[in-house]
Amino acid sequence: MLFKQQALLRQKLFVLGSLAIGSLLYLVARVGSLDRLQPICPIESRLGPPHLPEQIPLRTLQYKRGLLHELRKGNATKEQIRLHNLVQQLPRAIIIGVRKGGTRALLEMLNLHPAVVKASQEIHFFDNDQNYARGIDWYREKMPFSFPHQITIEKSPAYFITEEVPERIFKMNSSIKLLIIVREPTTRAVSDYTQVLEGKERKNKTYHKFEKLAIDGNTCEVNTKYKAVRTSIYTKHLERWLKYFPVEQFHIVDGDRLITDPLPELQLVERFLNLPSRISHYNLYFNATRGFYCLRFNIVFNKCLAGSKGRIHPEVDPSVVAKLRKFFHPFNQKFYQITGRTFNWP
Repeated sequence: MLFKQQALLRQKLFVLGSLAIGSLLYLVARVGSLDRLQPICPIESRLGPPHLPEQIPLRTLQYKRGLLHELRKGNATKEQIRLHNLVQQLPRAIIIGVRKGGTRALLEMLNLHPAVVKASQEIHFFDNDQNYARGIDWYREKMPFSFPHQITIEKSPAYFITEEVPERIFKMNSSIKLLIIVREPTTRAVSDYTQVLEGKERKNKTYHKFEKLAIDGNTCEVNTKYKAVRTSIYTKHLERWLKYFPVEQFHIVDGDRLITDPLPELQLVERFLNLPSRISHYNLYFNATRGFYCLRFNIVFNKCLAGSKGRIHPEVDPSVVAKLRKFFHPFNQKFYQITGRTFNWP
């Protein structure tokens, strides 16, 4: 009887020992395989773009645009906000300028991307002392609701030329991405003048001709005190921004090309923002009546920019145009050198 019990005990110990050794060998092999795999495929490389994790696929974000639209109209309930984990985020990218360079068109086109949410209005937080004094929470509350891993973008073109703005944005986020859209400087200045002229005419007010504003009557030289001219000296403003941000945090968009062939420019911005390429030819179609591209979000929803876009410019004395282009030329060359992007400006 005792012999049988001892034999049974030895048998149980053998089975348990075999299981323990097998488990130990499995763990050793598993750890070894993980060690071998880690340098080949680090976890960071499997995560994809930083703002678009697996749990919120881009297709899902596209389907939920309707909810965000309701939020913008103020129709969504607090329960919907809580249920969908929606938040108001500070922008991770800002279109800082340039006025009449195409900032509205750029913002609307980027909003085609399912991972981008735009602030519909110009907030003027950093360039307006009264707004800035209200604090960062006030600024955040002006942002649209979004899913946590979407990118919020706002645009206020006055930021580019306002002295206090670079430091203020730096204090909010020193690693923010900054977009600057530019056009040929003389064309941009005339466009700037045209917008102001239209506003004066609506109020039945008179306004000087462009030539009289752009050229100093006493010296016959370019009038750098005229704001439309001063804004087009891009390099002067950019140098102030570079005191706070490295050039790698800026992306320069060709505003002239955005009008005639927008997709390549938008794809460059997608890359700069570390977004997967999602905007395609399907999303952009040329409207011959308006003379520029309109946006197609899906089969149902299309959108064209406001009729005020693409105003007809007044005719400007060719000698004044030539004088302005000659004046801007050295500043343009320096702008190309700093940004690493060259334009075919005369």
